[in-house]
Amino acid sequence: MTSASRFRSQFLWLTVSFLMAAMTAHGQSVGTGSPAEKLLNAGRPLVIAHRGYSQSAPENTLPAFKLAKSAGADLVELDYHHTKDAVPVVLHDFDLDRTTDAVAKWGGKKNRVDSKTVAELCVLDAGKWFDAQFTGARLPTLTEALDFIQDGGVTLIERKAGDAATLLTLLRERKLVNQLIVQSFDWDYLADFHQQEPAQVLGALGPPSSRNGKKLSTAEKMLDAAWIAQAAKAGARVIGWSQSVTREAVARAHAQGLKVWIYTIDDPALANQFLDWGVDGIISNNPAIIWRTLALRGLKASPAP
Repeated sequence: MTSASRFRSQFLWLTVSFLMAAMTAHGQSVGTGSPAEKLLNAGRPLVIAHRGYSQSAPENTLPAFKLAKSAGADLVELDYHHTKDAVPVVLHDFDLDRTTDAVAKWGGKKNRVDSKTVAELCVLDAGKWFDAQFTGARLPTLTEALDFIQDGGVTLIERKAGDAATLLTLLRERKLVNQLIVQSFDWDYLADFHQQEPAQVLGALGPPSSRNGKKLSTAEKMLDAAWIAQAAKAGARVIGWSQSVTREAVARAHAQGLKVWIYTIDDPALANQFLDWGVDGIISNNPAIIWRTLALRGLKASPAP
């Protein structure tokens, strides 16, 4: 049996187990409204595929997004930057070196995405670095990625660079406002986006790299009342945080009407810890292992037959 076949068979029984457990444990249906609103009101923790199913396919490529959708991820997360000619393109890093063959093709190092046009980026291979079977995978434009993911899935867009107006124009043109969720570490960007389109569900990622121009200490990176208030002020309805959270911070965010998602969790023990604290979503490179964790929790919570 191939690894892909094993994955499909394993995922099938995990999904069935989880759905049965979820119906028993929660007894709730998904809320009404747009896809973004429905996910916020799902009544269970969300499984979010980090850069697609990035443990098993090259991150931020169509193969990773396809696998994430096959795994039933509630949200398929991606990152985007702007090219030299202002086209949003899907990539995590500010340079192309780690996840493409830019160095081999062009030489040098730190080949920045914003120094190249979208036509230039089309020649790069974004899959071979991960595994030979993905040779030929390309950097998708944001439009291509959205067309692919939104066909049966829901996208979690992380803005790495670019202005709010450009993304909002794209979403409006494709009738995708609130059909997905937008997040960023740049809370000024979120505030700008919220001002232009208050209906769009936004997520505030943290901790930010600095506060008032000062690098944060370990203690300052903890999610606290000040961060929660600032996120709400920026128009966010979700806080996506690192593992620097406490049970009390999650409860405080909930009291303010905000959801809390934790990144990037690939270990069931860690996932269980944060789920015990009441987090609303787990961002993972391996969504199947989070589904399995949720399924096992649901089965434990179910009464014996």
